[in-house]
Amino acid sequence: MICARTAYKCRVYPGSEQEAQLGRTFGCVRLVWNKTLDQRHSRFHIEGKKTSYKETDAALAAWKRTDELAFLSEVSSVPLRQTLRHQHVASSNFFAGRAKYPGFENRPGCQSAHYARSAFRLRGGALTLAKRTAPLEFVWSWNDIDPTAINPTMVVVSRDPDGRWYVTFQVDADDPEPQPETGHAVGVDLGVKDFAVTSDGERIANPGHLDRKARNLARYQRRMARKQRGSNNRRKARAKVARAHREVRHARQDFLHSTSTNLVRGCRRDRHRGPLRGRHVPLSAGHRRPARPQRHGEGRAGPVDPAMPRWASFDARWSTKPHVRASASRSSSGGTRRRRRARAAGTC
Repeated sequence: MICARTAYKCRVYPGSEQEAQLGRTFGCVRLVWNKTLDQRHSRFHIEGKKTSYKETDAALAAWKRTDELAFLSEVSSVPLRQTLRHQHVASSNFFAGRAKYPGFENRPGCQSAHYARSAFRLRGGALTLAKRTAPLEFVWSWNDIDPTAINPTMVVVSRDPDGRWYVTFQVDADDPEPQPETGHAVGVDLGVKDFAVTSDGERIANPGHLDRKARNLARYQRRMARKQRGSNNRRKARAKVARAHREVRHARQDFLHSTSTNLVRGCRRDRHRGPLRGRHVPLSAGHRRPARPQRHGEGRAGPVDPAMPRWASFDARWSTKPHVRASASRSSSGGTRRRRRARAAGTC
């Protein structure tokens, strides 16, 4: 039986003490990554030699024995060693021409810590990390899978720039059974104006998720640029920008998953009821929403008298407040105000 590695990503709601502990772990992971990368970079450019994983592991043990970096021993050593392994793989991929050169990690970015099997305990659906006593509360979203029955090989705790916490369970599972064949093959041509055009003639419109959020995103970025660096206001503004990016990212993921699933399952849908049905996608130029009625017809507040002024008709149609219908008397009140102004001016 062929085994495949799958993952389950869940939301985590840590307490204040757990957030502080995980924050220290993220800080130590980031320090080890940046310090190791700096030494690796300097050694290669000065001596022309590469740094092996064994050498970085020995350097980490030496750092823990110093007074300056003794706090590295306060967190679990497994995430720190996993960081060294990840950097070694990234460096090997760079010299092999498979990836770009690894960069330095910063604090506002996405933070993560990888816990191997020896650094966590999952019993009865409760997750407990190394050097922690209280279990980490997470929300399981798969009703057909029992969380107490899974046997994860690794647990990844991460925090997005917008402040959301996640935990990812990596599980070795059996190769899933293939879906039944539909007896139909389709070709997909990706484009710009249309997201994709299939060989059946179906055009999948480009949803333009970033275009719909561009105005709000630009406003949030301008507000963040005006904040002083290092202040709490800038941190809050940065979180708001990250939330806007998160909405775009999730909308793109949902669109790609729904579109690819419909293509794989061989759904036969016309262009108006395609995989975008039910999504917040702007309509094409030939299918605009009907114009909002201005005066005649039925509205949410009931029928409107055609003799009412245009502004009173509009208010009565699109407002459910009971006093809007009687607001047509503003015409008489407007005449009263004009007479008062004329009387005060002495013209009558």
